[in-house]
Amino acid sequence: MSLETSQINELHWLMEMLHTIDVGLVVLDRDYKVQIWNGFMENHSGLLPREVKDKVLFPLFDEIPEAWFKRKAESVFLLKNKAFTIWEQRPYLFKFQNYRPITGAADYMYQNTTFIPLMSATGIVTHLCLIIYDVTDNASHKKDLVKANKELAILSQTDGLTKLFNRTHWEHCLQAEFKRWIRSQNPSCLVMIDIDHFKDVNDTYGHVVGDEVIRHISGLIRHHVRETDVSGRYGGEEFVILLADTPLDNGKIFAERLREEIEKSVVKYNDIDVKYTVSIGIAEIDNSIESYEAWIECADAAMYCSKDNGRNQTSLHPKQII
Repeated sequence: MSLETSQINELHWLMEMLHTIDVGLVVLDRDYKVQIWNGFMENHSGLLPREVKDKVLFPLFDEIPEAWFKRKAESVFLLKNKAFTIWEQRPYLFKFQNYRPITGAADYMYQNTTFIPLMSATGIVTHLCLIIYDVTDNASHKKDLVKANKELAILSQTDGLTKLFNRTHWEHCLQAEFKRWIRSQNPSCLVMIDIDHFKDVNDTYGHVVGDEVIRHISGLIRHHVRETDVSGRYGGEEFVILLADTPLDNGKIFAERLREEIEKSVVKYNDIDVKYTVSIGIAEIDNSIESYEAWIECADAAMYCSKDNGRNQTSLHPKQII
């Protein structure tokens, strides 16, 4: 085999490799006209090499931000260094459909892209090579992992029956609010709620109906609180609500509105109708309260005042008046 024939074969093999390799390969000139368009790009875009040859890239793919792309490319032309984009920064350069069976739920192909300067024999960068990697599997798995971790974090903070925050989480929030109050002195109230005669509900109708009452009051609490409030289950039939940036008088208005709606409600389970009431206590943070645990004790003491005075009412911490 002659040297010329060998070189022709090597060139043929190289071109065949570039055409069939499982990454996208695009070469642009300085005017951003397509010079090379390999099989990967053809298969995913539906455009043949002859259809894109010497065509400006941007009219062909309007999803590519022209100004952003040119800034990226011009730095490669000028500095003669590679540049990169990853899917976390920009999900794709070319908006191709995702055809992978494992990650079929992905709407499009996630891509990492490398920008490579191509120099002439004189050392001048005359062309830009784009290598497009399909990273849909990795991206989808990472997104699924992030989603799963978020869900686990929510589950670790949430009481299963009520969907309110569990005690560990809301106490952590209360501790943070207490520390914030030391710095800011902004008013905040802690509301403690207990279902009146809840044992009678369980004894009369069973724990399944009792759980339905728990879910009912939890739904009303979620309906009434603001996004900035923290509501949680203290334990059993007791609940807490942290009303941030709320003075005592506004806290009482909130508590009474909730109490009155609970009093008017009927919990239905099959052919059983259950009416119930709650006793509520409120404590506003002030200089007499030395810790978040003491804050809980003050709200709890106010709640027991409501119970001792006949239930189905709202009481303030004994040391506080409006």
